[in-house]
Amino acid sequence: MTEAENKFVSLSESEVAQRLFDAGSVLVLFHINPDGDAIGSAFALKHTLLSLGKSAWCICASEAPERLLFALSDSQESVLPSSIPEGMEFDLVVSVDTASPSQLGDLYEIYKDKIDIMIDHHGKGTPYADNYVLPGASSCGEVLCLVIDRLLSMAKAEMPKRVSELIYTAISSDTGCFRYSNVSPSTHILAARLIESGVDGADINHRLFGIKSLKQMQVEHAGFERMNFYSGGRIAIITFPYDLKAQYGATDENLETLVDVARCVKGVEVAAVIKQPTEENKFRVSMRSSCDFDVSEICAHYGGGGHVRAAGCTLTSDSILAAEMTVVVAVEQRMQDEASKNES
Repeated sequence: MTEAENKFVSLSESEVAQRLFDAGSVLVLFHINPDGDAIGSAFALKHTLLSLGKSAWCICASEAPERLLFALSDSQESVLPSSIPEGMEFDLVVSVDTASPSQLGDLYEIYKDKIDIMIDHHGKGTPYADNYVLPGASSCGEVLCLVIDRLLSMAKAEMPKRVSELIYTAISSDTGCFRYSNVSPSTHILAARLIESGVDGADINHRLFGIKSLKQMQVEHAGFERMNFYSGGRIAIITFPYDLKAQYGATDENLETLVDVARCVKGVEVAAVIKQPTEENKFRVSMRSSCDFDVSEICAHYGGGGHVRAAGCTLTSDSILAAEMTVVVAVEQRMQDEASKNES
């Protein structure tokens, strides 16, 4: 841990709840290219605070994807910083589901000295504020629910149904509809509690996983045709350069499921998608593993973070091919190191 990171303290759920309880207005930040966990967690916190008579707003450096608008449409039309109502000021700034400063994008430069609390569940990352992080939790939504329960208990209030729906959205999103290895007994117990309270899990899961646009399916087909295999098929990598993105008229949202295309191939242990969002030589890497291979170690080395089996980072390289080779070399080297360790 660096000296800068060392100045931040680990908080308990009670301490986080107390700070939220004492604040009259809260700004909630979450990571660029937000997923259901980030949006569900952020807006669950917002609706909890609103139910207690406080003011709150949620922002991100990039707009919410269309398929997740159901989680915010009753509260905000946009999550961009420009959406903050004029004159609105905040007593507390909280980030959710964001393991490292780089994942906040442009928001970090604006708020880096103003972030009071980070709430997260990623095992690898770079602390940038006093934090409440539970790496064993399935999702930030599961972590946040502990805080919300404590906060509502302090206020002697019940959890609003909307908050239950958003927490369920966060958990289901980050567990792949409860299919991933990050699911624990406590995850199922919490999901059962939320459904018992009236949450329509079938509807939420259909919105999250049961619908794909034609554009997204076209992108998946193009990605499949660009998939390369390494290490005897143990590694699968899809690259999606900017010119291909432009050719299909694809948005970043359309590229979200490419990593699942690579991961589902039989024999693949580590899958990665390398996307070029703009013409800049900056490449966004999403990595997944289907074994005990720790992709978060690799991503953390490049300033990213995540979980053992799901992580991401951004690379600056001369070309997308160079970025692909960087990932391949890093993964193969770690595979060799693990093999040597197991042999000794």
